[in-house]
Amino acid sequence: MYPLFSKLLLIITLSFTAAVSVANDSPEQIVRSTSKDVLDIIKKNEKDNSKMRDLVDQRLSPLADYNRMTSLAVGRYWKSATPAQQDALSKEFRTMMIRTYLSALTLYKNAQINVRGTRAGNDASEQTVRTEVSLPGQKPIPLDFSFEKIGSEWKVFDISVEGISFINNHRNQFGAVIRKDGIDGLIKSLSEKNNTSRQNK
Repeated sequence: MYPLFSKLLLIITLSFTAAVSVANDSPEQIVRSTSKDVLDIIKKNEKDNSKMRDLVDQRLSPLADYNRMTSLAVGRYWKSATPAQQDALSKEFRTMMIRTYLSALTLYKNAQINVRGTRAGNDASEQTVRTEVSLPGQKPIPLDFSFEKIGSEWKVFDISVEGISFINNHRNQFGAVIRKDGIDGLIKSLSEKNNTSRQNK
């Protein structure tokens, strides 16, 4: 993973997480309305990693389409995976994202998210919210969130940092593991990394 991704994954949570999404909220409203709340939670729970992890997970769940994110990251190999393997991959992918957020929690408490507008997607069910992350003493970093509408709710399925897709970045890594060790090899690799992270907390 590019260093920029690992350093900015926390910022992603500031923009697209929420405990409950109001059905009529637009993607831009979701991004605007949740940033301050999540920053406050981070500041209040920075000494309790377990509680912080649970809160991050609770807030991610309603607005992240983990199945689509995982299927896009796995790419063409997704269809050849069994339902049990797909479930396992989605579970480990979700844990990996939260694990990475937590590794950066103490670094970006002073970040600000500035929404720069919305761009239409491939059809009416997709929108991309364009934002910039402002950090003290640093140049603003472009950060885009791709939303899809499922029923009456909008869910995030990809994030781009400075034009680099989170999904595409992982697809290259996951593909290399699958070609070498198969689907089960990728599941094992993700599980081992997630378990190692838990033990080091």
